[in-house]
Amino acid sequence: MADAAYRDGLETPVRYLKGVGEVRAAQLERLDIRTVGDLLLTLPRRYEDRRQFQRLADLRAGETVTARGTIMACDWVRPRFGKGYFEALLQDESGVARCRWFNMPYLQDTLKVGAFIVVFGKVVRFRNLLVIQHPEFETGNDDQEESLHVGRIVPIYPLTESLPQRTMRRIAWNAVQLFAEKAAESLPAESLRRLGLPGIVEALRQVHFPDDPDRARRARYRLVFEEFLCVQLVLVARKVHAEQFLVGTAHAAPGHVRRRFLSSLPFELTAAQQRVLKEIAADMEKPRPMHRLLQGDVGSGKTVVAACALLDAIECGSQGAVMAPTEILATQHARTFARYLEPVGIRMALLTSDMPAAERARALEGIRKGDIQLAVGTHAIIEDRVVFRKLGLIVIDEQHKFGVEQRGALYGKGEQPDVLVMTATPIPRTLAMTIYGDLDVSILDEMPKGRQEIVTRVIREDQLEAAYDFIRKQVAQGRQAYLVYPLVSAETIADVPVAQVELLKPDVELRAAEDMYRKLKDREFARERLGLLHGQMRSADKDEVMRRFVHGEIDILVATTVVEVGIDVPNATVMLVENAERFGLAQLHQLRGRIGRGSHKSFCVLQGTPTTPESWRRLKVMEETVDGFRIAEEDLRIRGMGNLLGREQSGFPTLRVGDPLGDSDILLAARQEAFHIVQGDPKLQDPQYELLRARARALYKLVGPFVKVG
Repeated sequence: MADAAYRDGLETPVRYLKGVGEVRAAQLERLDIRTVGDLLLTLPRRYEDRRQFQRLADLRAGETVTARGTIMACDWVRPRFGKGYFEALLQDESGVARCRWFNMPYLQDTLKVGAFIVVFGKVVRFRNLLVIQHPEFETGNDDQEESLHVGRIVPIYPLTESLPQRTMRRIAWNAVQLFAEKAAESLPAESLRRLGLPGIVEALRQVHFPDDPDRARRARYRLVFEEFLCVQLVLVARKVHAEQFLVGTAHAAPGHVRRRFLSSLPFELTAAQQRVLKEIAADMEKPRPMHRLLQGDVGSGKTVVAACALLDAIECGSQGAVMAPTEILATQHARTFARYLEPVGIRMALLTSDMPAAERARALEGIRKGDIQLAVGTHAIIEDRVVFRKLGLIVIDEQHKFGVEQRGALYGKGEQPDVLVMTATPIPRTLAMTIYGDLDVSILDEMPKGRQEIVTRVIREDQLEAAYDFIRKQVAQGRQAYLVYPLVSAETIADVPVAQVELLKPDVELRAAEDMYRKLKDREFARERLGLLHGQMRSADKDEVMRRFVHGEIDILVATTVVEVGIDVPNATVMLVENAERFGLAQLHQLRGRIGRGSHKSFCVLQGTPTTPESWRRLKVMEETVDGFRIAEEDLRIRGMGNLLGREQSGFPTLRVGDPLGDSDILLAARQEAFHIVQGDPKLQDPQYELLRARARALYKLVGPFVKVG
């Protein structure tokens, strides 16, 4: 019933709205507007206060004004040079002003002598004449019904090609007038009263066509609050449910194996690693399943922390599982864990999709019997034939690369196992609360001693030869280098991140790894030893290339972004990324993290041809800081949450009105309210929450239980 009430009218396809039709509907779809409800929740980017009318005698060049008057004369002007324009001479009680509209000859049929009009536009000086240039206007008289475009606080909407602001505003007006009343109230009356929020109908009216700036702010606050509350209700309900109702295995390990492992390491743990280990151990000792997010910048030592947690679980008789998003990363993890854990007696296996059948059969049998204590793999680890005897701890690396179904499938292979989620992509606190709000968070905010400073420089294409010469000098000193490209070959974009594909334009020549490998080894690096690595190669070939690079048999590795995680070559001191403007900041930061791992000074060179100031700003951030959290915040501001996470990130909500960074105060208030609601009604079964629960389920595309964990 609640779903029907919420959809009543608001699910109407926008093409049926007055003033839209099929052509406009296609334009609106580019703004992700398909229904009337989508349109009502497409909020103005800003507002212009056009309520104060300027006397024509008081106009000043450079001002943006709202004025009104009667047309004394008008005509289409054809100058000897330049564009033609329609000009109207406007008069009020104080004086006269000229208005000009370029490329709009049809105004000859719209504006006539004697007509009263209201205009809004910028005043410019042209040959000692003051002209209101290309103003928005309304025709009529002083008694005309309230205008949409002038004489009020006017909404300015996001637009797309061929969709004018005036048209978008008129469409929004029609939607508000016809459908705002049909929006059902999802927030409980008690919450509205206690928090002082406007009702949904008032909020929709005032956010689009506000009576005053304060009402516009309050209306937007309410709509953002409701969206954040829907997100937080799902996350908080899962968290509260896990803490109060789920029974897991208490991994209260004596710690003998872990201490033996730590004593074998050639380095001491950082204070941050020791603090995080205590947080994880405290969680694992409880008889409820751990759900913890481990954030740490590239090279901060997350793998050692995960190894200690796995040892504690194994010492208590459980098995561990590590799932990574790519075969290269899974293989790298397997090698690292083997180096760390096999000396202390841990039996482990690597599971990938293309391993030999006999080897796979032995691994599956060992996992089923419990002889294999740790399984490391890609999504192959969640196949039905993979059966654990007693899965007690799951470690998921780069969780945002997996969908909800994949994470849930692994979780379902144990009985309420502990879960440790790792990410080397620093996530701003407010974004973490949005996508990981059901998890406790541990942060590795300290780098191990000995990590070298990485010097980062942004260069243009005409500086590439100098960059190649620098790489040759580094190789001559015994160092190694990465050269990274956005494409595998000129015919494919398979290795380009999904969020970046839309940026590729047919008129922009992007370099491809295969093509550049052939060119460079015959020309610029004819004396150096080059290797090629990309995601479309067979696993055995990729492993062989990486083996040769790790052992110094390859000087320069030409690659795609397949090297962004899991590659550890301390002797590599140069990272050159070409077409760097085609990558997100977080991805560039990950790529940069492949160097600076040894005792030699390292250099990251970003070659780009940005076409906008925003593109340059993104790259310059990489020059200014190596702080992953600052970079992540900047990436979120520039690209938005959807592109930052990637379209493959199914299961996380797509926010339409809220901004986790800019609206952090609203997010905190919504999270507090979510705890207030869930602690009183953990499953939101009270009828007053029916519509709110339906909105939350729709936002997350939930099909299972509201408080499903996993």
